[in-house]
Amino acid sequence: LGVSERVACRVLGQHRSTQRKVPQGRPDEEALTADIVALASQYGRYGYRRITALLREAGWAVNVKRVERIWRREGLKVPQKQP
Repeated sequence: LGVSERVACRVLGQHRSTQRKVPQGRPDEEALTADIVALASQYGRYGYRRITALLREAGWAVNVKRVERIWRREGLKVPQKQP
């Protein structure tokens, strides 16, 4: 294209390090995601905070923010209470 990386990133509004560094996932991400989905389907009325507590009881060393990120990525929601 004939445009420098600096100019291209400035036009796109992206940080330059996003073009250089390849995002690295954690090795346990898939197992954690599977456990979150399983717990969410088993306990339908629990949100991501309560699921985090259950994961910690099961031996996972997880942060609430990490569970929330996976929760949103998987499209999980707590259904509204029925009147």
